[in-house]
This record gives sequence, structure tokens and C-alpha cells, in this order.
Amino acid sequence: MDSSQIDLKRCINLVKRKKELFLVLTLFLMTAAFAVSYLLPRKYESTSTVFIEKNVISELVKGLTVTPSMEDTINVLSYAITSRSLLAKVVDRMDLSVGKSDKETEGLIKKLQANTRVKVKDRNLFIISFTDSNPRLARDYVNTLVRLYIEENISSKRGESYDATKFLSEQIATFNEKLEKAEGEVNTYKREKGGMIAIDEGKLFEEINQAQQKLYDLQLRRRQLEGMRQVTRQSADPLHMQLIQLQKRLEELRIHYTDSYPEVITVKGDIDTLKEQMRGRKPNEMRPLDPQELAKIESEISALKITEQGLQRYIATNRQVLQTIPTAKAGLEKLELEQKSQKTLYDQLVARHGQSEVSKQMEVQDKSTTFRVVDPAVLPNKPSSPNRLKIMLMGFVGSLSASFALLLLLDRLDGSMKDVAGAKKVGLPLLAVIPLMEEPAVVTRRRRGFLRVATLATAYFLLLLCFPAMEFLELPYMDRVLDRLPAMMPREAGKPAVH
Repeated sequence: MDSSQIDLKRCINLVKRKKELFLVLTLFLMTAAFAVSYLLPRKYESTSTVFIEKNVISELVKGLTVTPSMEDTINVLSYAITSRSLLAKVVDRMDLSVGKSDKETEGLIKKLQANTRVKVKDRNLFIISFTDSNPRLARDYVNTLVRLYIEENISSKRGESYDATKFLSEQIATFNEKLEKAEGEVNTYKREKGGMIAIDEGKLFEEINQAQQKLYDLQLRRRQLEGMRQVTRQSADPLHMQLIQLQKRLEELRIHYTDSYPEVITVKGDIDTLKEQMRGRKPNEMRPLDPQELAKIESEISALKITEQGLQRYIATNRQVLQTIPTAKAGLEKLELEQKSQKTLYDQLVARHGQSEVSKQMEVQDKSTTFRVVDPAVLPNKPSSPNRLKIMLMGFVGSLSASFALLLLLDRLDGSMKDVAGAKKVGLPLLAVIPLMEEPAVVTRRRRGFLRVATLATAYFLLLLCFPAMEFLELPYMDRVLDRLPAMMPREAGKPAVH
């Protein structure tokens, strides 16, 4: 026989020896557990189910309006419902703060926050629950909280829509002034530099090149006339004419002959002789020029010089204009870009203002997101806590374990010899073992006493079983008795009864 079997046998023998005490301890602890289940404060839970419904019109006007998404509403739902501002309104609406100080009111709001739970289901359904010892208070609190949250949500969205529309209207007026100012600056700039901006740079550059080419032609013609004037003066001298003819003859001879040819040598000698005559001649010996022909040449040269000066001024002016055109066009582009930017912002604001107007009308007529109370809070008819049946079952199991533990503790504290093994542990020589001899009358009397105790314990246990049976069948008899206890208790002098 191993040690575990020996210990189990000892425990069974211990229970047999102390069976009366075991029964009494078990029933006492069980009674205490049952009493605790009834003495714990009762908590009633009241719940309300709210469905967030998306209106069909929201899908029809999608893109034309700006409304908060359902996901955003769900994400901040638990924080918004348990916010201090909303709970303070609930407290004021239900007159819970009457006769309380600010500190007590703050504690009440914190208690409400701790006992309020929000559970989201299926992304568009949420359940609000509240637990309190007063079932009517729990019901009224949940209904008031749901009603105020829906009212505040709707009013806040309406306020946001009105504020957005007002803000957009103010911005439209501001940007309209900026747009008119930008348009005025563009028109003024066009009036001041419109002629320069309208000039085609390529065409102007071509005109400058043409004027430059014409100037070159005029300069060439003037130089030709100046040469003709010199030739005309020289052509009136017969020696000069003869010298020209000799030079022409010399060139013709050199084409066919060399410089050693006799006729070439003769012509050269004549040319040198003629030049000596011309150098030794006095100025008054020259033949006078034709004044009409010279005056004609001089007049044409003067006209050409005047035309050249006009072309030079024309070219210089157009070159200056050509350099100024890019700056003028860049200034106009800058002003037009500013005007375009203001026009874009203005158009966007006007479009947003239209969306805001539609959104505002949808919020005013409740055509966007609708909160529909599926199940309003009702008066709870039974407490949600404590779970008496569970406490009683745990008390039954716990009382058995605790009674057995107490028996073991008492047995350990008892220092008397209980068996042969205990005597051997002392170390003294064991001479003999005398069996326990009891008188039959004593045994009979003890057995009758145990039967009486067992009978009473069984009757009491059956009585105790009535309580979990009532809880299982949800019979409210004990709750009625507990509700009447305060009225049955004696009152102090001058103190009114509490109902």
C-alpha cells in the first residue's frame, strides 16, 4: 500500500471521527455563502439598442454634399457618449445634482462614466448599458442619455453645417474682392502697355533686318555718288582724260606682250611724261566743272544721308522695343496668373458653398444619418448582479473544501497519539497495541446522536436548497422580503421611514 492510499485512508477516517463537526462546519459555511449572495447589493442593468441608419438620399447626392462618414461617427461614439459634458447634461436633466455640492456632483459623474458601457455591433449598431442599484434610475438614465446624445449629435451637425456655410460665404466675398482687384490690374496693364504687348516679335525682328539691309543699300549708293562726284571733277581735265586712255592702252598691251615690248615701253614713257605735266601745272589751268551735274550729285547725297539717319533712328527704336517686349509680356503673364489663381479659388469656394447649402438642408431635414432607437431601455425586473445561483454553487463546493481543511488543521494541532505509526515516530519502544474497546450502550447512544444530527443537517440542507431553486426558477420571493426589511426595522425618534 503506497503513501497516497494511506493518506486518503487517514483523511476518510478523520472525516468519520469528526463527522458531526464536519457537517456543522459545512452547513455553517454554506449558510454564510447563501447569506452573502443575498446581502450583496443588487445591481440592475438597463440597456438600449440604437441603429445608425444611412438615408437613401445620401447615396443619391453623393459627391454633391459633405457629410461625416459613419465610420467617423462610430469611432468617436464611446467617447462622445461617456463624455463629461454630455453626462453633466444628463445629470441636470434628471435633477440628480439637486442638493449636492460640486464635489459630490463630480463624483456622481465619474460613477456614471464607470458604470456606462458602449458596445458596437455590425458597424452600424451600438448598445448602451448602465448598471445601478435603482432599476428606475438605470432605465431613465439610459433613455435620457440616448435621447440627449441623438439631439446633441443632430444639433452639432446642424451647427457645423451653418458655420461652414457662413464661413464659405465670407470667404467668397473676400475672394470676389481679390478677383475684381486682380482683373482691374490686368485691364490697367493692358491699357498702358497693350500696344507693346500686341507686337509680334518675329515680325518686328524681320522689319529691323529689312531696315538694316535698306540702310546698307543706301550707304552703298551714297558712297557710289561720292565716288562719282570725285570722278566728275576729274573728268573735266583733258590731261586726266588722256592719262586714263594711256593707262587703258597699257593694260591692253600687257595682256598680249611683256614690259620689254617696244610699244609698251613707249606708252609707259608717255604716261610718265603726262604725269609730270599734270604735277607741274598750275590750279587755274584746270577746266571748270559742270555746276548742274555736280549740284544734282550733291543733292542726292544729302537726301541719302537724311534717309540713312531716319533708318538708323527706326532701327534703334525698334531694337529698344524688341528688348522691352519680353518684360512687358512677363508682367502681363504674372498678373494673369494671379487672376487665374484667384478665379480658381473663387470657383472652388462657390462650388463648395453649393455643397454646403445642400448639406445644410439635409441636416435640417434629417436626410443624412439617422439614429433610430431599436430597443429603448425598459425597467429591469431582476438584478444583473450578484449572480446568486453561481455564488451558492461556489459556496456549496467551497464549504466542503473549507470544512475538510479545518478538520485537517485541528487534527494537526492535536498532539495526542492517534495510531501506531504516530507512536513509532516518538522513538520509544512499543510494547503492545491495545484495541479500542467501547461499551455497546455508548456506541448506541453515539449512533443515535449522529442520526439526530444527520437528520437535522439533512433537513437544513434541504431548506438551503430551496434558495438556489428559487433563483433557478427566478422566483422573486426573497427580493420582496429584502425590500421590506428597511420598513420593518425600528425607526429612531424624529427620523422618517425610508421608502
